[in-house]
Amino acid sequence: MNTQNKILVTGAAGLLGKELVLQLLSAGNHVRAVYHQTLLNNIEHPQLEKVKGDLLDVMNVEEMMQDITQVYHCAGMVNFSSKHKTRLYKINVEATANVVNTALNAGVKKLLFVSSVAALDRMKTTESINEGMQWNKDTGGSMYGHSKYLGELEVWRGIAEGLNAVIVNPTIILGAGNWNTGSTAIFKKVYQGLKWFTEGSTGFVDVKDVCKAMILLMESDIQAERFIISAENKSFKDVLYLIADGFKKERPSKKVNSFISTLAWRMETIRCFFTGSEPLITKDTANASLAKVSFDNTKFLKQFPNFSYKPLEETIEKTCILLQQK
Repeated sequence: MNTQNKILVTGAAGLLGKELVLQLLSAGNHVRAVYHQTLLNNIEHPQLEKVKGDLLDVMNVEEMMQDITQVYHCAGMVNFSSKHKTRLYKINVEATANVVNTALNAGVKKLLFVSSVAALDRMKTTESINEGMQWNKDTGGSMYGHSKYLGELEVWRGIAEGLNAVIVNPTIILGAGNWNTGSTAIFKKVYQGLKWFTEGSTGFVDVKDVCKAMILLMESDIQAERFIISAENKSFKDVLYLIADGFKKERPSKKVNSFISTLAWRMETIRCFFTGSEPLITKDTANASLAKVSFDNTKFLKQFPNFSYKPLEETIEKTCILLQQK
């Protein structure tokens, strides 16, 4: 622990940001936690400074970066609807550029950028996805993935200009957050009696492990690298079954095939056109739910051989318990 560090965390009100703030505070750090709309009412600590900020406002970013030695840039927008395309790129690219530029000017010692495995080439390869694979629209890359990829390019530009920085690409992060948003929303769907499942697969990881990995990278001498952070690869069916078991609910029993998936997102597009509401399913999310994708997590584990991920079954069981206590 470096007691001289004053750490900036953007996106501090999200599932990942909130857990990171708690871990940093428990280690004795002074944390400046930046949130945009959602308040941080449930966290109080003498070394916690809460700041409402707008990362698209350069002067505001300059103010929040004063006296900061380390930056964890967790803020980002996850959305797969073309309706929010402009906002998506502003948050994930323009705001990241502002953070990078300000960190360079402020002399920040190190920046860690939270990207996503969506920024990697992923849909039509039979190989395990690794850090060397770049986003590619020809293999099914999503608009969201493209925005995170462009955000990474801003960080690489900063590195070329002298910024000490590192990038993490987490898979689907699981934890007891707001179950109306993000990955936690899947728990709510199962709790309410979700009937459908797909046999697609992807990587999953506990939010606590992502934060531990981020802190290890920040405190290391590693720079100008990206790391996939993932506990294990699992089918959506198995994950949904584990969640249903955790809630003691009936397991999903109806399989979604490609025809049903295509029909669903097309019908959802029509419904949203007439109602103006947000789509529950998009073409990108439908395709992703059917794709069988695996991620190679060995690069990080080789750097930190004493690190171990929490088993997915344990993460889901604990999350189900915590969500029912809220």
